Amino acid sequence: MTELEELEVTKLPAIEETSIEEALALIDKGLGGLTERQLVSASEVADLLLDVRSLLSETAAAS
Repeated sequence: MTELEELEVTKLPAIEETSIEEALALIDKGLGGLTERQLVSASEVADLLLDVRSLLSETAAAS
């Protein structure tokens, strides 16, 4: 593909926006703590991903 395709932007319901903002805040907090370290365990990364997944799953179930 050489041409840019236009994407349709839709407004998310308020509940989805809130959960997405919470998920982003959780990611930012988790990454902030991880960037200061040289070694991160797989379980810490898995915990962060599971927390984000649960926030997004709650949004999907509510809508």
